[in-house]
Amino acid sequence: MGGPAVRLSAMPRAGAGPDFIEALARGLEVITAFRPGRATMTLAEVAAATGLARPTARRILLTLEDLGYVRSGATGFALTPRVLDLGVAYVRSMGLWEVARPHLERLVERTNESCSIAQLDGSDIVYVARVAVPKIVALAVQIGTRFPALPTSLGKVQLAALPPAELDRVLAEPTRSGLVPRWQPDLAERDAELREVRARGWAVTDQQLALGIRSVAAPLRDGSGRVIAAVNVNAHAAETTIEHLVEHHLPLLLQTAGEISADFARMATVPHVTVTAS
Repeated sequence: MGGPAVRLSAMPRAGAGPDFIEALARGLEVITAFRPGRATMTLAEVAAATGLARPTARRILLTLEDLGYVRSGATGFALTPRVLDLGVAYVRSMGLWEVARPHLERLVERTNESCSIAQLDGSDIVYVARVAVPKIVALAVQIGTRFPALPTSLGKVQLAALPPAELDRVLAEPTRSGLVPRWQPDLAERDAELREVRARGWAVTDQQLALGIRSVAAPLRDGSGRVIAAVNVNAHAAETTIEHLVEHHLPLLLQTAGEISADFARMATVPHVTVTAS
């Protein structure tokens, strides 16, 4: 006799090792299901977005609610500001924000433009530090914002630093930003662009990500010279020409990138001693 279809919980994913905690992975998938345009979601919507069975999604949502990361209301579930603690913990653990903040603030004062730091995450960049100037721009950017790396100046300088095999692997990963960039280069155009970035040591983008957005970026390095992030100056195309971006802002940016890199390298050499009470 037939009955209502019963959806089983997702099976453990292929390739996961014996130490993989499936419940934790599912909890993180539920958190990341909340994106711009769907700040509030019903149980059914969360289950559909994550591929989880409704009972599993419900238990995860209620657990996250007990922990303070989710709240429930008449129209569904929504994240709480406590989720920001997860991202802030990463930024603080890096120590990059504490080192970069005074340099970014000074760069903003000298350029009157917003300045940001981002790191690669797969084929995307994720913003980890930012000092903004109030202006009307095409894209809203904040800590945690994610864009495809290739059409951004912040992404180009980091991609250019990768070995060829790693570059191909990284760019083969699907973007998780949800944004379709204006610039869609073929392989030859991509490699030519990154060769130029590699040769000159900085990158510029002119409305390749979105209409009206221009920026120039330089790499940030650790004490070994490894590129760990990138810093940029972002401008509106209607207000700032490419010539001004490169001739005026770029020298200030390169100076700032060098200062941040030097301070970050010095910080890494300072021994950290924990003193415990007798």
